[in-house]
Amino acid sequence: MKITGAVCHLVRLPADEPLAGGPQVPGAVREIVTLELRTDAGIEGVGITFFGAALSRSLRAAVEDLAAIAQGEDPLNIEGVIKKLQNAAGSSGPGGIVQLALSAIDIALWDIKGKALDLPVWTLAGGYRPRVPTYASGALMRTFPLEHIVRAGPMLKVRGFRQMKTQLGGNARPEQEVERIKLMREAIGFDTDLMCDINQIWSVHQAIDIGTRIEPMRLFWLEDVSAHDDYRGLARVTEALSTPIAGGEYVYGSVPFRHMLEAGSVDIVMIDLVRAGGVTGLLKIAGMAQAFNRPVVSHLVPEFQVHLIAAIPNGLTVEYMPWSAPLWEEVPTVDKASGDLVVPQRPGFGLKFDQKVLKKYSA
Repeated sequence: MKITGAVCHLVRLPADEPLAGGPQVPGAVREIVTLELRTDAGIEGVGITFFGAALSRSLRAAVEDLAAIAQGEDPLNIEGVIKKLQNAAGSSGPGGIVQLALSAIDIALWDIKGKALDLPVWTLAGGYRPRVPTYASGALMRTFPLEHIVRAGPMLKVRGFRQMKTQLGGNARPEQEVERIKLMREAIGFDTDLMCDINQIWSVHQAIDIGTRIEPMRLFWLEDVSAHDDYRGLARVTEALSTPIAGGEYVYGSVPFRHMLEAGSVDIVMIDLVRAGGVTGLLKIAGMAQAFNRPVVSHLVPEFQVHLIAAIPNGLTVEYMPWSAPLWEEVPTVDKASGDLVVPQRPGFGLKFDQKVLKKYSA
């Protein structure tokens, strides 16, 4: 079997909040580059990548150029194909657009492999369990009014979620931060796991100060409390707080995770699929985290991440932020009885692009 070609789209999806009807910004979009990688056996692999923002067109071009270099290669030789593309990219990597483009191709190669072997990716990647815990994300943002999020939290519980994430970092005084998370916890009760994302807004001192004040709220984790590459600073926060500290979504490749783990920067390792280097990169990082006795959680694209977090024994929970869900004809579903995300059993990732959506929203 050989790679014969690729089709890419730059898709601009409306930036809505589908879980609890959060406020929309008129005209806001989410830009995603899609990939359909074709073979001479008639098997097609799907992949996506994003975070291009103003450089989304450049990201699409990078995916197209690398896919062209991969033509004629055996798609089942995933490491070999990716190494060839890394060599072709030369010194333009290892992070940034090169990594994001490589990840789309790596994801598509794993999809092809699963379809060729008639196995779902979660089985190929380890097959640890057929379902995995998941948490609602994106519905309790710091930009939303407090009145909305205290209503939205109970709505998410009705939809079957037993875990959910909110945000802090948008208030001028520590007392305001404490009050916001206190009201959020009161709205959903202590029988629901509550995570909180800071998105690197706090300083190390603020993280320790405010983090100490909100410990009675029994958060499941505090995420990206300070600058993602301040490994020693993050370690100070992790050491000072009883609340687990999560981080990792902002870094590219495996090397920063080694530094984070060696420094004791995080209790929970969060891996972004496209910054990690696709499925291959994510699994390597997850294995390294396991060696340090750290659990792994996902960032975005639950349609893909459900396979990977379910596949590994240290997979903790999947972020259910369905921003990319409109791209697909069918997506994994949440079991209301358990709050788990059920892993698709179809070959590959079990995903198929909705061609009408691609046509409607392609730039």
